[in-house]
Amino acid sequence: MFGSKTKHKRTTDGTRTLPAAVVRRPGMRGWRGSGQGEAAYVTAADEWRGTSVQVCGLWPFVGGSGTPLLGVPIGVHTDTGAPFGGDPISWFMHGMINNPSMFVLGLPHYGKSTLVRHMVLGLAGRGITPLILGDLKPDYVDLVNATGGQVISLGPGRGHLNVLDPGEATGAAARLLTAAEENRADAGRTTDENEKKRLLGAATKAAKLAEELMADAHNRRLNMVTALITIVRSQKPSAHEESMIDRALHILDERLDRVPLIGDLIQVIKDAPAELRDIALDRGDMERYLDATDQLRTSLYSLNGSGRFGDMFSQPTDQPMNLGKPVVFDLSAIPDTQRDIQAASLLACWSTGFATVQVAHALADAGLEPSRNYFVVMDELWRALRSGEGMVDRVDSLTRLNRTEGVGQAMITHTMSDLEALPTEPERMKARGFVERSGMVVCGALPSGEMKKLNKAVTLSRAEQSRLTSWADPGSWTDVGGSRKRVRPGLGKFLFKVGGRPGIPVALKLTNVEKPLHDTNKRWHDEGEE
Repeated sequence: MFGSKTKHKRTTDGTRTLPAAVVRRPGMRGWRGSGQGEAAYVTAADEWRGTSVQVCGLWPFVGGSGTPLLGVPIGVHTDTGAPFGGDPISWFMHGMINNPSMFVLGLPHYGKSTLVRHMVLGLAGRGITPLILGDLKPDYVDLVNATGGQVISLGPGRGHLNVLDPGEATGAAARLLTAAEENRADAGRTTDENEKKRLLGAATKAAKLAEELMADAHNRRLNMVTALITIVRSQKPSAHEESMIDRALHILDERLDRVPLIGDLIQVIKDAPAELRDIALDRGDMERYLDATDQLRTSLYSLNGSGRFGDMFSQPTDQPMNLGKPVVFDLSAIPDTQRDIQAASLLACWSTGFATVQVAHALADAGLEPSRNYFVVMDELWRALRSGEGMVDRVDSLTRLNRTEGVGQAMITHTMSDLEALPTEPERMKARGFVERSGMVVCGALPSGEMKKLNKAVTLSRAEQSRLTSWADPGSWTDVGGSRKRVRPGLGKFLFKVGGRPGIPVALKLTNVEKPLHDTNKRWHDEGEE
């Protein structure tokens, strides 16, 4: 029963009129006020699930389930207009996917890089540090500059990245050892047994982290040198050559009090120390040793300023990575005709980036730096995979560490044909594994011939396949409506797939502030045109 109260109205001359009843009604959550029973929380409507056989008679549903809006706001559902948000890191942290990684597929010029740049910007605003480990066009330089990040240029005559440089690992290991000594000293001065136990445990942990950092730095340098030799030769170095490089790097670390260069590695091999001669099985014959190392030294000379790589990898590093800023490696100075140089540069950038992440996490684990998470973008994946024998294995080893290393990851290529074009079936299977292991797979416009290949890694319904191929339609021949610029039907549209769940078709929406950062056709504009 509704309540009421009496309210008197006054006329202009001040006299009172007859009382009028004002009806009070409850709000949407009940009567407002103390003890009136207002609901602070409205219970969501009940939901039920059933198989298509059980609920087919209820179709079309009165209200479908909403699209997820968790993480970076991406756009709207192409069918319902519902807002959609997501990124591999936010979905992983909330248990929606098991792996904080994303694989993006789509034909050129349909917005793949724009989608990833949009995610990079959104994650940067949420405290996730983006690392663009190789920008060939460039697609990300303007974005990183706008966020106050670090742009590292690399190319023949435009920058250097010393592949024998342990990077921040040496300094970080020294800090960890110093911290271990300080903890041991503090443990010796305290009389509290619990505190002493804690300090000794921290000292042991810091010393172990330092040892692991230096071991990882050594392995990274070894893998990088062998990878570059693989690209130079188009085949892997032999087992005894890899063992010689491994031993020579240890000798360099013992001899030099500075960061070694490729020239120093060549000189150590030329000096023929006993340890290397034993590996070469020269049996005391110097001529036999020289014959065993001729091909190795020739390959290394190609990296030492006298080959097509120039001095990119043989001089001291120009700009070390900053652990706390967004970083992009600008490789746009390397032309597309030099595919092997592009692939080598990408591998060097990926290796350097992941090594820096490991250093940052080691310092954070020891309490010497704040804990950070990173979002690593690996664009143009197909270039590195096709660059030589063994490249798939090297990329595979990098991509398996994202969850344990606190790194979200986006890998980008055009089509599954890029992965199927590898020479051997084992390599093709490993490359398909990149897609299968990804927490989410994002597909843009794709040709119909890709559907069978894509279904080997991701299950797509017939409706989803038809949607992807329809997005690849170039549109009408005529300029309908007289607009000055024609827009392709599939531009900026993507299907988000997670496991066997139905895909979510999304139209990317950009803000006016970020639109200039996504313009990759600047050279086609008229003067003064925005």
